[in-house]
Amino acid sequence: MALSITMIALGSLLLMAGAIGCIVPALPGPLLAYLSLILVSIAGGWHVLPVWLLVALGVVAAATMVLDNILPAMSSRKAGAGRAGIIGSVVGMIVGSFFTPIGTILGAFVGAFIGEVLFHRENRAPFKAAAGVFRGTILGIMIKLAATGIIAWYFVSAAIRLFS
Repeated sequence: MALSITMIALGSLLLMAGAIGCIVPALPGPLLAYLSLILVSIAGGWHVLPVWLLVALGVVAAATMVLDNILPAMSSRKAGAGRAGIIGSVVGMIVGSFFTPIGTILGAFVGAFIGEVLFHRENRAPFKAAAGVFRGTILGIMIKLAATGIIAWYFVSAAIRLFS
């Protein structure tokens, strides 16, 4: 019983870190949240969640991380951004993460805009390019939050089943 409680407590911490990681670019949010499912499964002797569900949610968590890296680049290219805009977006997100989640989101836009203005001078529409990076970044965050929310649902339901 003590081991189960410890696993659920650690899983809860991982789930919270995963939720934060959906917005903070340095943390792999859905993957951390997924680890909470592994812990609750270990605590339940691998009987609280079906193995197929664990595999499926692991694939979803990994896929969201891949999409999170691809979407900003795809949307920025479509909007005419250069490499400097993409790098500026990442730097802006990291700097912005020190100023609440809103700072992370605004930092992506401001960083992309500054990157375009300073290093991609031939771009005549840096605002459009920055908006493209911003759209891809926001879409990536939304997908990660959705995946983490689904994982959280299964974690909580498994933890309840474990103790009922």
